Amino acid sequence: MSESSKKMKAHERREYILTLLKQRGVPVTGSSLAEEMNVTRQVIVGDVSLLKARNEPIVATSQGYMYMTDAKEDLAFKKTIVCQHGSDETEEELHILVDHGVVVQDVVVEHPIYGDLTAQLRIANRRDVKKFMEQMRSTSASFLLELTDGIHTHTIAADSEAALKEAEEALLESGILMKTS
Repeated sequence: MSESSKKMKAHERREYILTLLKQRGVPVTGSSLAEEMNVTRQVIVGDVSLLKARNEPIVATSQGYMYMTDAKEDLAFKKTIVCQHGSDETEEELHILVDHGVVVQDVVVEHPIYGDLTAQLRIANRRDVKKFMEQMRSTSASFLLELTDGIHTHTIAADSEAALKEAEEALLESGILMKTS
């Protein structure tokens, strides 16, 4: 934490957050930003919300905030899949997907009151899976699928259609993928 970060005005802090997210290209946690700028995490949450209101393409993933550029956002092939399983099978599901070269971009559940609830995941490899599962365990957070008897969708992406197809077949074999007649 530098002396200048202690004296930053709100607009300077937001510009610093924006620059930092663009430069790093990887998720940055709100807690680490707060510590670096000597403010609370809630201040960072507010700053990021104001940046989003300016149409800055910042997404909150399970690993932290990311600035999304077209190059990072797009893999050539995307698909939405429907899965059903218990919380105890989440790690297996994610491993199957990333082991086939697939990026799990999000998870969506349909809530009877709120409609679609979406969480950005951006899980691309086993290291991301491990970090996600550790965060879920350490915070005792509930999985979204617990709201819907295990039914949820994922947007998955890969650099080939074959990778998506192979991942789907593996999920079907494991009993996780819901068959679409």
